[in-house]
Amino acid sequence: MANARFLQIHTLHGYPAVLLNRDDSGLAKRILYGGKMRTRISSQCLKRHWRVADTVDSLTRIDGAPRAVRSREIVTLKVIEPLKREGLPKDVVDAVEQVFQKAVYGDKGDQKSNRQPLLLGVPEIEYLAREAHRIATMPPAEAKKEATAWAKSARTNMKAMRDAQTLPGGLVAALFGRMVTADVEANIDAALHVAHAFTVHAEESESDYFTVVDDLRRIEDDPGADHIGETELTCGLFYGYVVVDRDMLLSNLGDDAELAGEVVRRLVHLVATVSPGAKLGSTAPYSYANWMMVEAGDRQPRSLGEAFRDPCDASTAAAEKAIAAHVANLDDAYQTGETRRLMSVNGGQMPGADRVSLPELADWAGAAIRRGQA
Repeated sequence: MANARFLQIHTLHGYPAVLLNRDDSGLAKRILYGGKMRTRISSQCLKRHWRVADTVDSLTRIDGAPRAVRSREIVTLKVIEPLKREGLPKDVVDAVEQVFQKAVYGDKGDQKSNRQPLLLGVPEIEYLAREAHRIATMPPAEAKKEATAWAKSARTNMKAMRDAQTLPGGLVAALFGRMVTADVEANIDAALHVAHAFTVHAEESESDYFTVVDDLRRIEDDPGADHIGETELTCGLFYGYVVVDRDMLLSNLGDDAELAGEVVRRLVHLVATVSPGAKLGSTAPYSYANWMMVEAGDRQPRSLGEAFRDPCDASTAAAEKAIAAHVANLDDAYQTGETRRLMSVNGGQMPGADRVSLPELADWAGAAIRRGQA
């Protein structure tokens, strides 16, 4: 039985005729690897879709786990707007807003254009709202002085509030981490490490020419379409890789092993079944993993992406064969002793891995995180 210090999740997802993740020019994201251009899905894109997925295994459906909000308008909409609706004096509300924007978003936070979207947990937002209301309801002269005084002790007060909460930054921050430039002590290290997914073969892409026809076009009008456009479509079998740092996850979750196990059980389902949602109406980019392997061990994690430095054929069978050979070579060389479970739609095999269904795989991974052993 191996220690489950780290849990590694490897996947193969196939997508036909899609545009999953675009760059600033509207083209598919790419990466050059092994001398061949590959289609890529960014880790940011993957994480967002797992975070916001509304399925039976959604992270947001875990009882008792507070949510979080990522925005540059948290103070404006969640802290200041309630004060304005209450009809409190405008000059007082303005003074409070300036102080709280800077406290949350930094010295230039009172200017919207200078703010970066920030992730705050519901407990943190509720604390800010209570403090803002307490100050704004004081007599105007006292309120402005109190706002200035609060600004000087904001970091200390926020730290005290966070120390009193199990998940002050919400479940999302506990999993994916966060950086707060205005308050270094509010930073949270990510317990989940997510790689950019890339195709195991050279890119497969074409430019899709499309037209839009006006339903009200009259016979006497000029023939042809009313709009002509072009977009890129790609096909690919993507290798994905996720690492769960159990110690960090437990630390971020207040040492709640049951919650950590449930989070990972759900995460395995999400990684396998939730697709990036770009161009839903025109490409239906939905796919389940063809292949998924989870490993538990206590050595530094290592991606299996090296199996595809030399591109393989664009088939799941070829990719599984390449990974199996690479895993066998790693086992012979390093003998790190990971415990493995495998889910394969095509009936593939993997050295040292028992084959299971997805629910069984997710349950096994969750139990490994709860117990610290697999």
